[in-house]
Amino acid sequence: MTSQTLNVPAADQIRRAPKVLLHDHLDGGLRPGTIIDLARANGYDGLPETEPDKLGIWFREAADSGSLERYLETFAHTCAVMQTRDALVRVAAECAEDLAEDGVVYAEVRYAPEQHLTGGLSLEEVVEAVNEGFREGERRARANGHRIRVGALLTAMRHAARSLEIAELANRYRDLGVVGFDIAGAEAGFPPTRHLDAFEYLKRENNHFTIHAGEAFGLPSIWQALQWCGADRLGHGVRIIDDIQVAEDGGVKLGRLASYVRDKRVPLELCPTSNLQTGAAASYAEHPIGLLRKLHFRATVNTDNRLMSGTSMTREFEHLVGTFGYTLDDMQWFTVNAMKSAFIPFDERLAMINDVIKPGYAELKSEWLFQQTAVTSDSAEETN
Repeated sequence: MTSQTLNVPAADQIRRAPKVLLHDHLDGGLRPGTIIDLARANGYDGLPETEPDKLGIWFREAADSGSLERYLETFAHTCAVMQTRDALVRVAAECAEDLAEDGVVYAEVRYAPEQHLTGGLSLEEVVEAVNEGFREGERRARANGHRIRVGALLTAMRHAARSLEIAELANRYRDLGVVGFDIAGAEAGFPPTRHLDAFEYLKRENNHFTIHAGEAFGLPSIWQALQWCGADRLGHGVRIIDDIQVAEDGGVKLGRLASYVRDKRVPLELCPTSNLQTGAAASYAEHPIGLLRKLHFRATVNTDNRLMSGTSMTREFEHLVGTFGYTLDDMQWFTVNAMKSAFIPFDERLAMINDVIKPGYAELKSEWLFQQTAVTSDSAEETN
């Protein structure tokens, strides 16, 4: 048995492995029980189910339609219960706790402040409540023996007209827990170029931003996000596969856009399970992440919406390990890619890689040595 085979992680090792998450929506990761509690406390009677298990199943089934537009409809319920300061603090704290419990050591969690104003909060109050929740969640995680750092990404909705306002908000809170900016929502009919003023502002301010692109719409949205808007990362970016040709003999030819993305090391925030739900990929085996890994694109693994997809970082990696035979070395490669691509300062990224991620994987990869020693000893005793 080779070390390559022995490095294929068991389920418990996947959970314990340090993981980095760049693409996760706050309003897509609520605990079903929390949704029910908040709905009851705030008089929201629109939930389709009132038992946690049944509600969780409903969200997954409603999202599993193959349509991005239908997938996005499920957020009406989660946003409806996130309209007060206390609700936002609770949801953010539980988000940090849940991610830490899953082995995530660094996360950038995004949300749209403009979607949390119907209860009378201001944009600033929304941001401050979520930041407070993340810090509380980090404290609870430490008390439970886990370490996590969470940064917020402020999202503007691409069908609305508040992107510059949200970009300015992100810039004001950039040293207070907000690490960058994003635009999200249905891609078709709402190109990122509609928000050029926001992106130009952020570039002038030397701030970071990612753009949802190449999920449902394809190569034009990726091209616009990069060449018109100047995105640092691509939210999803899975449709870059449309610019890659694979010949019958296995030869691969990259188009100019795909070559640019790989050459410039543009991070791809890939979300395998979510992509299956929205129709961007037909199966895990057919998901472009397999080829993009082989071609050394800067691919990262993400959850997108943990509630709607019934997923976690552990589950995402379990699917990839089971489908592609990925080892702990592969998991470390994806994780280091993500940490390199985070929107925090270089020295802090480097410290996370050298002091947390690499030692964590080294410990996991050493476990097989002791297991092998135990197996050898047992075999020797049986022989005697």
